[in-house]
Parts: sequence; C-alpha cells; structure tokens
Amino acid sequence: MKVACIQMDMAFSEPEKNFEKAVSLIKKAAQSGVDTAVLPETWNTGFYPKENLAALSDDDGKKTKEVFGALAKELGINIITGSVANRRSDGVYNTCYVFDRSGNCVASYDKTHLFSPMNEDKYFKKGDHVSTFVLDGHRCGIIICYDIRFPHMTRQMAIQGLDFLFVVSQWPLVRVPHLDALTKARAIENQMFVVCCNSSGKAGDTVYGGNSSVNDPWGVTIAHAKGQEEEIIFADCDTNILKGIRESINVFSDRRPDLYEDK
Repeated sequence: MKVACIQMDMAFSEPEKNFEKAVSLIKKAAQSGVDTAVLPETWNTGFYPKENLAALSDDDGKKTKEVFGALAKELGINIITGSVANRRSDGVYNTCYVFDRSGNCVASYDKTHLFSPMNEDKYFKKGDHVSTFVLDGHRCGIIICYDIRFPHMTRQMAIQGLDFLFVVSQWPLVRVPHLDALTKARAIENQMFVVCCNSSGKAGDTVYGGNSSVNDPWGVTIAHAKGQEEEIIFADCDTNILKGIRESINVFSDRRPDLYEDK
C-alpha cells in the first residue's frame, strides 16, 4: 500500500478555506499514485477555537462525508480524513471518518482520550469505542493524537490482526521527540505499520511540529517529513514482510494476558 501523509498547515477558525485546501492537497497527493491519503487532526477548525467551536464545527459530519466520499470515489483512493471538529446533538466530538475507493464511509471514530492539559475535555465529548476497518484487504485501525500515549488501546486493536495503524495528530513541536518514540514503539511492539500524519503551522502560542512519519513493523522509518513546514510525504509499505516478522518473533502467541491485563 502506498500512503501519503498530508502535513497540512490549516487556517485557524476558517473551515471553508480549510476544506478547499484539504481537497487540493489530496488531489495533489493522488497524482503520485497513492492508495491511501491521510489528513491530520481537526484540520477543519484548527486545535481549537474555544469561543465559537460548535458554530465552526461540521454538522454531524455531513460536509466531511459529502466532500470526501465523493473525492475518494472520483480519485479511486482511500481517504483517512484525519479528524474534524464535529457537532452532534449532545456536544462537539473530535471525529475521524474513513472512506474507501468507492466513496463508502467504512469507519468513524471519536477521540476517546482528550488532552486535559489543554482543556480539550472541557470543550469536546469523549468517544466510547475503538475503530478498526478494512482497506484494500488489510485490517486497519485509527487513533487520534493523545490516544497514542495509551498502549492498552492500541494493543486491543492489534490483537484483532492489524496491518496498519493510522495516527492523526496536532502534536506540538516541543514534544516531537515523544511522537517519534511513541510511533516507533507502537510499530515494533504490535508488529504493524504505523502511519502518523501530524499538522504544521501555529495556533495561538502553540507551534505544531510536523515531522509526520511512517514506520514499518521492524521499527524502521521508511518515510519522514523534513521538519515542521507543510509537506506531503509518501511511503510504499510492503505488506509482504508482515508474515515473516510475526513468525520469527511470536509476540502475540507468547502473550500472558492472565498476568498483566487490567482486571
């Protein structure tokens, strides 16, 4: 699978402009023959306008589904829509939608771990489920930013047989070394490809870190952004290596969940 991470610099509180830009960048990535394009976290609003968040948010994902379902079908590619600020009847969620090559919405996921140091939990509602799905015959999972610091969540998805974990984020520049370490660790310990699409640019005083990456199941970084500026990175993920890795180091069959899983 050839993936493209779109390390987008979004306009804060300007969803119309950001929708246009996201579509343009995905079309640009598609020209390189990608199978799957990935956007970062909350690209429609930026992370995150407190004063008028609900008004700026997508209405139950309607625009995201309409625009990116049609775009996936038009381009014949899979699209991981990063996440959008998404208004529903009971509040605003941080939501990812996934579309296959036919434009079908094959998965949705609401961020479950909200970043309390920036009061995300005061403005967004928590999700209540994990999300796995199939793209091009490969079992995949999606997590959003802070979720990656909770390895039990990723492992629960991984034991379902994930080949790819997509991580979409608005991770700050100051903690980029953590992002690199965590994505590599999740790839190695779960023997899967980890595709991380981070944002770039600035919102308020926070500078976002870019440095999007793709790590293979050995923990080898097969693609990495040059830095924190807007960029599209590409990676050819050879899924033929998965079988050999899993047979040579049997971490899943050698697990002892009776000793250490949460009771």
